[in-house]
Amino acid sequence: MGMFDKKNCDICGAKIGLLGNRKLEDGNCCKDCAAKLSPWMTDRRRTTVEDIKAHLAYREDNRRKLQQFNAQSVVGENWKVMVDPNMGAFVVTRSSNFRADNPDVILLSQVVSCEVERQEHQEEVYQQMSDGSKRSYSPPRYDYSYDFEVHIHVNTPWFSEIEFKLNPSTIKDRYAPEFRQYEALGDQIRNMLLSGNRGGGMPMGGMPMGGGMPMGGQFQQQPMQQQGFQQPMQQQGFQQPMQQQGFQQPMQQQGFQQPMQQQGFQQQPMQQADAPWFCQSCGTQNTGRFCQSCGATKQ
Repeated sequence: MGMFDKKNCDICGAKIGLLGNRKLEDGNCCKDCAAKLSPWMTDRRRTTVEDIKAHLAYREDNRRKLQQFNAQSVVGENWKVMVDPNMGAFVVTRSSNFRADNPDVILLSQVVSCEVERQEHQEEVYQQMSDGSKRSYSPPRYDYSYDFEVHIHVNTPWFSEIEFKLNPSTIKDRYAPEFRQYEALGDQIRNMLLSGNRGGGMPMGGMPMGGGMPMGGQFQQQPMQQQGFQQPMQQQGFQQPMQQQGFQQPMQQQGFQQPMQQQGFQQQPMQQADAPWFCQSCGTQNTGRFCQSCGATKQ
């Protein structure tokens, strides 16, 4: 069989026309079958015929899922990220009729990470000489331009990364409004995907937005216990002190110090301990009236 002999598609069985073959690891695929593959599947040449058939079955099931997909959040201009929070899934598409385009329905729980890469392009600017030649400035001068690329890493059987450029045209000025616009769009996409992945309000770092704890879909501020300390509370018109490291803090009341109630006992005034003294007979340090070593009386 010659190089240019027509082949049959190992997926659908149709004849493959000239320049219409799409090579697989162990067979051939026509361009019509290849067009049905997910756009994020980039390793077709290393995929077997059986895997392609399984993938196309998945794509047909995906088309049915899209009929139930109801986007409530849409972010982007050229490429759009659409999220259905009820299904807990999202799609990425640039089609005005996304159901006809059959974008992959991906669960938010399958998102591993999401990064927005700001690409800076540098191009040297030259002097135009009278003879038509170019010469570098001293020091060299450059023009800069910028693009924003989104990288969504996912855990699926068919692909692991979704990559697209957020801005439809390159941004020429670092301080242009467009730069801040697409920078903000990238942050919005990242937070939307990662928050949905972690149950609402959980950004990439794992801490809830607003500093609270998630309760019933909302965030409520709760006090934190740090290093075993307990927060004081207002009671009977005065403040109760904190317990620190197992010790009871006294509080000022009626001109003298009272310890906190402990183990159900009522608070009693506490006499200040005697100052330590040293025995003149044996040199032992004591706190009572008599030396604990030799029994001598405190002088």
